[in-house]
Amino acid sequence: MKRTLIGVSAAAAVAVAGTVTWTVSAHSTATRASEEKPGRGRVQARALADLPASGSTAEPAGRKVVGLPAARTEPFSLVGVTWDKPRDELHGTVHLRTRDARTGAWSGWRSVEPASADAPDRGGRGGTSGLWVGPSNGVEVRVTGQGRTLPDGLRVDLVDPETGRTVVPKPRAAAPGTGMKLVAATTPLAGPVTAPKPTIVPRSGWGADESIVRNPPTYDTSVQAAFVHHTDTGNDYTCAQSASVIKSVFLYHVQSQGWDDIGYNFLVDKCGTVFEGRAGGVERPVHGAHTYGFNTDSTGIAVLGTYTAANDPTTPGVTPTKASLDGVAKVAAWKLGLTGVDPTAKTTLTSNVPDGKYPQGQKVDFYTISGHRDGFATACPGAQLYAALPAVRTAAKQITVPALAATLTGANAAGGRYYTTGPATLNWTPADGASYTVSVDGATAATPAAGDTSAPVNLAPGAHAVQLNATFADGTTSASPQFTVVADTTRPAVSSLALALRKSTVNSTAIPVTFGWKATDNTLLTALKATSPAAKTFTPTTTTWAASAKPGATQSWALAAADAAGNTGTAAISRYAGGISEGSARRTGTWKVTTTKSYLGGRGLYSGSKGASASWTFTGRTAGLIFKRATNVGAVVVYVDGAKIGTLDTRASSTAYRQLLWTRTWSTGGKHTIKIVVAGTKGRPTVGIDGLVYLR
Repeated sequence: MKRTLIGVSAAAAVAVAGTVTWTVSAHSTATRASEEKPGRGRVQARALADLPASGSTAEPAGRKVVGLPAARTEPFSLVGVTWDKPRDELHGTVHLRTRDARTGAWSGWRSVEPASADAPDRGGRGGTSGLWVGPSNGVEVRVTGQGRTLPDGLRVDLVDPETGRTVVPKPRAAAPGTGMKLVAATTPLAGPVTAPKPTIVPRSGWGADESIVRNPPTYDTSVQAAFVHHTDTGNDYTCAQSASVIKSVFLYHVQSQGWDDIGYNFLVDKCGTVFEGRAGGVERPVHGAHTYGFNTDSTGIAVLGTYTAANDPTTPGVTPTKASLDGVAKVAAWKLGLTGVDPTAKTTLTSNVPDGKYPQGQKVDFYTISGHRDGFATACPGAQLYAALPAVRTAAKQITVPALAATLTGANAAGGRYYTTGPATLNWTPADGASYTVSVDGATAATPAAGDTSAPVNLAPGAHAVQLNATFADGTTSASPQFTVVADTTRPAVSSLALALRKSTVNSTAIPVTFGWKATDNTLLTALKATSPAAKTFTPTTTTWAASAKPGATQSWALAAADAAGNTGTAAISRYAGGISEGSARRTGTWKVTTTKSYLGGRGLYSGSKGASASWTFTGRTAGLIFKRATNVGAVVVYVDGAKIGTLDTRASSTAYRQLLWTRTWSTGGKHTIKIVVAGTKGRPTVGIDGLVYLR
């Protein structure tokens, strides 16, 4: 957390006596939710108002002071102060005291620190660290600027992790971002390593309310560094309260500061228990909000508590427990080991914000286990925890083993999985004196002979976890990364093939059509292409193709689909595309011939006589009428098999010939008659026709 306070004043001398009943006043930004959510926690928010400076050494005349006089509140256990803009600095001091809910006694004055370094790379509210104070029901706050200004929108947020009603201000819209995401450049490391997975308490274990998470998780390419933090929430918690502290931090990050989720990927308490932080899967490279500028390709591990120097005049910290350091070492070694990263090595990350410790785009070398202060101008994780990081690296290294390299053949890789229609083969380079086993879904499936370099893996249909395990001559063991292998012999299904006329321009060699289909697969469709009447490749999610049919010919319309395992499925239909000219129509009334190469065959018909008609009889399953369009032409009434369908206006803002303007499709082929009748549109009665096209 960033240290900007300059000494602790005798804040008790400026306290305002008295208490008030908790209300939502005209000056408060708090609002009440309309429904109870038992056990999900709540946040109360109180706006801070201008207060007179006390005239003490800490608050001389001319200083900006805002705060909240001593007030009774609904229960809370964590308190912090937030403000509107996350990158605004709070230059001054934040002091508060709280009322013990059990005894009614007021605590001494405590300081809390601005925490702008713990933040997403964009959006949210600024804020101090949240301070764990235990069950409380009263608060008094004084914020004193170094000068005459303080950030806008200052308020105190009171977090209760246990009860149900949520009382929070309406969230502000996140600041717009660039959408840019820079990928870390990693220094190649010799001898990749892996480590056993520690026991990790899931989010459900500390009571995460998933309904308030603002956005789904996003993912980086890999994890190349672990940044160690302290939550700076104070040390007055028991290990039995750890889940409540984490839940309070979650509520403070999401509801007070407007983040998507809790910022840290993992949290460790003083007893060494490791907790899952941000959602998205502990094994996956979840993009966190913990080290401004270096959230990409890193993970954030926060130790519950405050670990500043013991003689820090503002908020003295404590020495981290051995159990907490061991917990950090275990989760860091395992998480880095998932991508083969040595916990004692160095890596290079790229700064991706313009206003961080390093300029945007600068490449920075870090230990793969670094402190928060290495990536941002902050005191976090506190002097006492930061001093212990070399020992953490050493401990992490001691629990690692050489990563066991293996490859998989006979299967196709797609989306982080492998797909196969038959046996896959696991391959490795054997070490002297080592013995190997192949496991499928955690059970031994094969025990290769000494010196073997591969083993076939026969799999039942479905997804399986395949892994190579080794026991070396010195008794150490290791395992390769797990391969998720999907065995699949089911062909993709290609169905619902249909060809229909498409509204567009007709010419003597091409009739516009739409070819449609449905292509599905039981695992993963990866390829889709037309093989006739022309070759064309589509994305797997495509369902239509705007194409052209050859007039006077029968063509095959064929589609082929393939899945990730290599299974293929095909389907085809045959359709004849025909046409009947305007001259072959049965006509009534007055029609005149016009000759220009713009019409099909160089000839068209037009009529301005209201009631004049033209009809075509054909056998097919879809048909369309062709018109001339212009600013001075009018409408026709359309009949299908003797029934009036409606009126069609052929007017357009510019002149266009051979326009397939109206279509009709039937579920099966049959004999049909389509008739048009000149509507006699006022001021533009004339219509120009160019025949009918159909498919059968």
